[in-house]
Amino acid sequence: MFRSVLGPAAIAWTLLAVLPVHAASPTQPNLSLIDQAQGLPKDFHEHFFDVPLVVRLSLDGEALGEAIIILSRDERIELVEFTDIRDSRIDASERETWHALLQQGISLGPCKAACANDLVAVHYSLANSEVSILTSGAERDLDAKQHFDLPVGGSTGIIVNNQLNISGGQQQDLSGRYGLEAISSLGAWTQTFNAQLTKSGGDEGILHSVNELHSQTEWQDHFFRLGYFTPNSLGLTRQLRNFGGSPDTALGLMFGSSDSLAMDVSRPSAYPIYVTANREAVVEVYRNGALINTQQVQAGLHALDTRPLPGGIYEIEVRLLEDGQVTSTTEELVYKPVNWKDPNKRWRYNTFVGRESKLLSNWDQQTDGGITAGAAVNYLLHPRAVVGLSARQIKGQNQLGSSVDLGLGDRTTAYANVYQTQDHGAGMDLHALHSYGAGSLIFSHSRSWLDNRDTWETLADGTRVRQRSPYVGQVSNSSLGLNHRLDHRDSFSARLSHSDGQVEGVGLDLGWMRNGKLFGSDANWRLSVFDRPGSSSSGNQRNRGVDLSVSMALGGEGKRVNASVGSRTARDGNSERNASIGYQQDLDLGPLTSVSGTAMVDSYGVGLSGSARFSTSAAAGDVFMQQSSYNSALSGGLNLNSTLVVGGSKALLTSVHSHNEAGMIVDVVSDIDALELRADDLSGVGAVLKPGRNFVPVTAYRNGIVRFDFEGVDAPPATIQPPSARYHLNKGGVDYRQVHVMKTVTVLGRLLDGNDEPLGGHHVINHASRGVTEVDGFFSMELSEGTPTLEVRRNDQVKCRFVLDAASLRREGDVLMAGDLRCVEGSALDQIASTDTLKR
Repeated sequence: MFRSVLGPAAIAWTLLAVLPVHAASPTQPNLSLIDQAQGLPKDFHEHFFDVPLVVRLSLDGEALGEAIIILSRDERIELVEFTDIRDSRIDASERETWHALLQQGISLGPCKAACANDLVAVHYSLANSEVSILTSGAERDLDAKQHFDLPVGGSTGIIVNNQLNISGGQQQDLSGRYGLEAISSLGAWTQTFNAQLTKSGGDEGILHSVNELHSQTEWQDHFFRLGYFTPNSLGLTRQLRNFGGSPDTALGLMFGSSDSLAMDVSRPSAYPIYVTANREAVVEVYRNGALINTQQVQAGLHALDTRPLPGGIYEIEVRLLEDGQVTSTTEELVYKPVNWKDPNKRWRYNTFVGRESKLLSNWDQQTDGGITAGAAVNYLLHPRAVVGLSARQIKGQNQLGSSVDLGLGDRTTAYANVYQTQDHGAGMDLHALHSYGAGSLIFSHSRSWLDNRDTWETLADGTRVRQRSPYVGQVSNSSLGLNHRLDHRDSFSARLSHSDGQVEGVGLDLGWMRNGKLFGSDANWRLSVFDRPGSSSSGNQRNRGVDLSVSMALGGEGKRVNASVGSRTARDGNSERNASIGYQQDLDLGPLTSVSGTAMVDSYGVGLSGSARFSTSAAAGDVFMQQSSYNSALSGGLNLNSTLVVGGSKALLTSVHSHNEAGMIVDVVSDIDALELRADDLSGVGAVLKPGRNFVPVTAYRNGIVRFDFEGVDAPPATIQPPSARYHLNKGGVDYRQVHVMKTVTVLGRLLDGNDEPLGGHHVINHASRGVTEVDGFFSMELSEGTPTLEVRRNDQVKCRFVLDAASLRREGDVLMAGDLRCVEGSALDQIASTDTLKR
């Protein structure tokens, strides 16, 4: 488009070497544009003024980006476009503000009237091709900004997340949960509603409850909540554990720190959670009674996928079901803390007070009428040490908790927690992780002296649940794990564990992994040797054996096959041989995104299992089914998620979950079939858009920009308008935007005046794009095929318009040859451009 840009720039640098010092001395930054250009040869002026030039833009000394601008002889600059912003630390929304202002044109020198954006002065330096913008905030420190500004006037919208989890079978009771979490924004306040239906098997029936119904407002360092809520720990970087769970729902108020409010992001637990299955099995994850996730695992030692679990530090119950029967139950700790954000502010705290209250709940143990209160604090003792303390009174019982989080060097971290509840019990746990060049070492130990027959806890979304497996006595679990990389292909793992309580004994797992080739395809080999405590699936005898497995990619993308062979202890306590083969394939077949199937054979017969992942515009999830080789019993599970979004007088049911608690409804209007766009937020959030209504999650409180571009590397001949959309929303806020995708063709032409003299430095504008004529009048730009009009502007004034007759113009591939276009001031504003009116 700008084939003369590099030429004048190179000539300018050459001339600067021989010009008098006064012409462009960097020691005289206030020289006017004309003064700086006096030493240039006269013929060079036409390559300096009114043509596209590449420059650096700076704002108050900070890099704003590299850009193409137009310099005019009347001491004005106009921005054409930014070309590179990678080295800029300035916020994207602020850059967009200056983009809009500079595109209209700004006079060089001091700003004397109508100074937008606190503008003080603008200067252009020919010596270093830099435009410097000075504002009244010139002494600001970009690194000192610690908080997002709240949206002016607040925001509106509502986001309703629906989650359904079901697990059951012929040999197990049906368990399930339906959770509804709604978050809305009204002005500067955020409203939250949370309710659930739960069935935990047996004859307990369906339990229902409302856990949250409150309004909350936030400012830089604090939050204030008023209404009906579950007063668990909020605003803490390191959440403390307590025996007896969280208090029941209460009617009252909360106040505390807010800059570290945990967000439910998809990241794994820092300390892995392992399960050891004797046979192909199903893992059910409970948070003291409520099913929050199910996963299918093969025989052997496996680390759970903890990314779907809520953020925070809390205890879960992991149930392993083999052949539809529970063979082991363990208590594990999820460790997904939020990083400390400001070391200069060492305190994090929260406090609450209220009256215990029941609202639309049939939980038997929930009380009504008592006073409940509590407080919790975190203190940054050292950049590598966070200590915590909590004290609460619930149902007349005092709960105390303490914690310490240590960074023992650059590669070692440790977390310890000690807690006690009056007339209930006491406990402690310790987790440590050491990373070294070739691997990591993980240690975990927990011990408790408890009576948990009446234990209650609350999920991160406010769901209140009760302990499923009561126990009275002492429970301890210890483990030491090693992961070591031998070379670029081979790695080794070992885990030594000891349990005392519901499960007793010492377990040892050794594994060797190798990445290589098999029949010309990538393959992963794993050899496992194990000796584990006995369970009902091994006849209460120690489970000893060996397993060799291989997973191999097949020709097409997303196709894999896996197989295994080994030995283990059977249900009767004797040794048995086993083998399996499975197949997995990614799909783009309607709602199906992937399917997998496995066949197993052992001493009891043949077992089958299958799973599928699906995603539609309205919902997404996964489903699996198993048939046991032991008793032919069927079992299965379902995880389903869907989100209702309302904002800008529009509504949408989507499968995209808004983890960031704000979003944007985007209607894509296009005449291109099978179109896919990419919407990217600079904070790392993205989504794929198709023609019709779409949802893009964005970050609450962030003053940000969503940019739209074509998905993939083969972009069609089209343009996107607008190419970006700004947002600034509270939690629960939803914006609405409409994006048009237009088919385009490249138009090449030359702009002349009435005397056939070229017109350089004129802006040529179409619905699809804009360009600037070079010194010889030539221009090249994208033209909307549906609206082939051109508008010529100079100094923000319309000089003339053209309606191109595309049918009569010559085409060369995707390029439309417009020829010479005469822009004559004083003539009719709209002109028809065709072969009869163009000079060839």
